[in-house]
Amino acid sequence: MSRTENPASRWSDQRPPETADEWIKRAREVAGILGEDAVARDRAGLPPHQEVALLKEAGLVTLMGPVEHGGAGQNWITAYRVVREVASGDGSIGQLLGHHYAWAWAMRLVGTPEQIAETEEHYTTNNFFFGGVVNPRDADLLVTDDGDALVFRGKKFFSTGSKVSDLTLLEGAFADTGRHVFAVVPSAHEGIVFGDDWDNLGQRLTESGSVEINDVRVPWSAAAGYVDKQFEQTAYGTLNAPTFQLVFTNFYLGIAQSAMRAGLAYTRGHTRAWPYGGEGKRSGAEEFYVLEGYGDLQSKLWAAETLADAAGVNLAQLLHSERNAVTAEQRGRAAVLIAAAKQRAIEVGLEVANRIYELTGARATANSVGLDIHWRNLRTHSLHDPIAYKRTEVGRYALLGELPAPTAYT
Repeated sequence: MSRTENPASRWSDQRPPETADEWIKRAREVAGILGEDAVARDRAGLPPHQEVALLKEAGLVTLMGPVEHGGAGQNWITAYRVVREVASGDGSIGQLLGHHYAWAWAMRLVGTPEQIAETEEHYTTNNFFFGGVVNPRDADLLVTDDGDALVFRGKKFFSTGSKVSDLTLLEGAFADTGRHVFAVVPSAHEGIVFGDDWDNLGQRLTESGSVEINDVRVPWSAAAGYVDKQFEQTAYGTLNAPTFQLVFTNFYLGIAQSAMRAGLAYTRGHTRAWPYGGEGKRSGAEEFYVLEGYGDLQSKLWAAETLADAAGVNLAQLLHSERNAVTAEQRGRAAVLIAAAKQRAIEVGLEVANRIYELTGARATANSVGLDIHWRNLRTHSLHDPIAYKRTEVGRYALLGELPAPTAYT
């Protein structure tokens, strides 16, 4: 992706996509642009302002925004596929887009009808991108009731995307009651200070470093779902964690697809046959172990994608339901299926990213080839929450019929 040229201008004379397939094709075009220099941009580690601008120009940011405000009005089934496609070009940008979709939807989960309408019109009309300061493993931001306003303060050691976003979702807890509350604020708020300390093995362009929140005031009217300072929880309102977990699953699969394509391309063009095999093979593509290896990996990847798609259809039915129609049992079953899909995506993705070296050969380890980006990205984010707990959730359901209780990670 050139930093001196705007490749997104290529869509300026085209009609916007209308169908789900057309939007997935648009996402694939974006992935192609991102994939051209993903390794170089990963190594440079610059904030992905131009990458977010590309998502905006392509129309992907308002994919699920209301049609009446200029959005595409697509559903979560399409959104998950779009995340996967974009991640196949650049895992970091796929993650940012997936987080954007989940945070843009957060108001629908718990907000009042007025808050939902206002938020969706605001971000869709302005083509705004969401970031978030929401990390359950850190201490909660402290929220103080100051009469007509709430005041957020504290620090999160991890966040995602806020530095390159227009709007940031803040979540905190009241000191006296422990009740949680979130609100959407401008990312340029003077009270939001970014640590610029994200320096990890992979997903380097997600701007996931620390953030300090210094006395950020929001009116009570912006406290999502609160009416007369009271909040009523529903099963629908607890769908945030499953929504994010399936975002993770899909950008993992996108990274795995990218690793697979990179391995196949290298093998076709560069991998040599083993000269001591005794069968006179002319290229690595004729080697039995190479053919068997790619066949094994591709079969596993297709299976993981099919499971993720099934989980996406199931969850989308709930996300697009009436709020009071979703039951705790439906929510729990969706979480179990997502847990199964996520563990498969991680295991298959890491296997693909690792085994492609065996199928490409020693020269493929050169830094100029850049195959390491796929394993680094998957390994980094797949540690987000222990995969063993996802297996256990599925095991409890299979063995005991128990559904997972809603948590920040389930």
